[in-house]
Amino acid sequence: MEIPWQQLDAELLDSIIESFVLREGTDYGTEEKSLAEKVDDVRAQIESGDAILVWSELHETVNIMPRGEFGDE
Repeated sequence: MEIPWQQLDAELLDSIIESFVLREGTDYGTEEKSLAEKVDDVRAQIESGDAILVWSELHETVNIMPRGEFGDE
């Protein structure tokens, strides 16, 4: 289920994004970026609609994924 990011508290959204960018295996290319830069990049993708927040009822987790990979378009 897609979670409308606009309905989340700013601090909660920040925490979700930070958790996402800190996950092991998340690749940002060859250029090193600070945590703040990574968070800003992901936030921009969410705000533009290129990425969405998704709730998994099965795993009871929130994930961020590209809109094109979400099967509920």
